[in-house]
Amino acid sequence: MLNTPLNTYPQEDILIDAIGDDHVGTAYDTPLREDAFKLDDATKVEMIEKHFKSIMEIMGLDLTDDSLKGTPKRVAKMYIKEIFSGLNPANKPEVKLFDNKYQYNQMLVEKNITLFSNCEHHFVPIIGKAHVAYISSGKVIGLSKLNRIVQYYSQRPQVQERLNIQIANELKKVLNTEDVAVVIEADHLCVSSRGIRDTGSSTVTSEYGGKFLDYETRNEFLKYIA
Repeated sequence: MLNTPLNTYPQEDILIDAIGDDHVGTAYDTPLREDAFKLDDATKVEMIEKHFKSIMEIMGLDLTDDSLKGTPKRVAKMYIKEIFSGLNPANKPEVKLFDNKYQYNQMLVEKNITLFSNCEHHFVPIIGKAHVAYISSGKVIGLSKLNRIVQYYSQRPQVQERLNIQIANELKKVLNTEDVAVVIEADHLCVSSRGIRDTGSSTVTSEYGGKFLDYETRNEFLKYIA
């Protein structure tokens, strides 16, 4: 399972670099193998610790140093328990809906939801804000669950366009409505800390459904998040 062959073809190197630098995604669903959850989390942490130790040793770092000797385990735990925990469906937030007893039929907007993700091309952070809105079809969702849905899909290797669509589709599904809008504004460290090293640019993506496809409704939402 871990014996992935090293690339030995220069033309493939060119393609790999192009995809990574041009922000290309290849699928709507996060690419996962069928046996992705065959191993339990403890085993994954143990294996990642071993392999990350090897990476550090290859780079020439002295793992007997007090500051470094715990790094492989810290990184392994961080990958599985924190920044990539959204890969595991077992961590998907449970969502409870409530009757819309107030008969509130206008849009509800939750803006400036803190978003931390990681670019799947270089495994460096994507940091930004998500703005979400929906119009009730008879049920409402607890506000914190909107944040948790954003967090869940963010906690995996991502491309921002895919992340945007995954959040929007999950909201449509749990709220039983097409009347959903999601806008993400984010900085990509694969742009600012390497490659072109542009610290001034940011990326904005959006996904609109149902009534938010209407010009006036969409503009009302954009006015709220401006």
